[in-house]
Amino acid sequence: MNSTTMPPLEVDDFTVTLHTPTLSVRPVDGVSYSVQAGEVLAVVGESGSGKTILNMAPLDLLPVGVDAEMKGSVRFEGRDLLNMSTSELEAVRGGGIGVVFQDPLSALNPVRKIGRQLTEGIERHLGLTPTQAENRTAELLTLVGLPDPKSRMQQYPHELSGGQRQRVGIAMGISGEPRVLIADEPTTALDVTVQAQIVELLKDLQKRMGMAIVIITHDFGVVSGLADKVAVMYAGRLSELGSVRDVLIDPAHPYTRGLLQSVPSLTVPMDTKFLGLPGQPPNMAYRIEGCAFAPRCIEARADCHVNRPSLLSVPHSASDRLAACPVIVNQFA
Repeated sequence: MNSTTMPPLEVDDFTVTLHTPTLSVRPVDGVSYSVQAGEVLAVVGESGSGKTILNMAPLDLLPVGVDAEMKGSVRFEGRDLLNMSTSELEAVRGGGIGVVFQDPLSALNPVRKIGRQLTEGIERHLGLTPTQAENRTAELLTLVGLPDPKSRMQQYPHELSGGQRQRVGIAMGISGEPRVLIADEPTTALDVTVQAQIVELLKDLQKRMGMAIVIITHDFGVVSGLADKVAVMYAGRLSELGSVRDVLIDPAHPYTRGLLQSVPSLTVPMDTKFLGLPGQPPNMAYRIEGCAFAPRCIEARADCHVNRPSLLSVPHSASDRLAACPVIVNQFA
């Protein structure tokens, strides 16, 4: 990979504030990262950490009626999504940037056949004729592992299994031949065997198409099997960012270590005490002073509750790694 090439996706000091008639909530607070072509970035964290809003808000894919104020920049191939007109954003969404949604049953239209839901986007983004779009749809369904694609195109979403619907969702996500694919919890609610199949499918598609992939997940099995880099989020901020090997084998931030300790392991003796994360994530409706994780952190000092930590380089890492914890970073030095 040529490190001098412009990343297809660059996020810089991105902040999202959601406004309601009674309060304002900041689920994303000053996040920065980039993804190179052919690279897979996993964004991990507990529910409510801001993972989905971080990636969906710039594409205007938040629920209807949500008033989102966005600051910073989110650049796709050098163009800031936040400054695009509605028509410009519609051209990028589904074309340059594909999306795989968390719940394919909700993402798919229940009263339209699978085939038409795919051909519509292909005609729009690739400029193909209806016949060409149908042929391309059959190719895509075959590519994502659905046999007898012509028959599948005549089916409705409820006639497919959960794993089959997820494959259709992935086909829709790549139908516009995107340079970036955002996959939001693509293995949620699937059994373990199907989860493994979806991970292998995404790996295969990424290699074939050379896409950058941002995968939103809480599953470290998916992270280890698919990602090149990991961004750990907590309370709307990045806690740690680095290569999957560095972050999973030798985590620097106490929050990352807590997440990994919360993952059950077959190699741990039955009588071993479970080491989970104590406490609860903060209420995002209130302003957070200092380190958001400090109230739950056993290594927190007095100044952790006052000063917001910046992402700092972690010494002696095999790759560029950042952690928002000066206490731990100093220990690595």
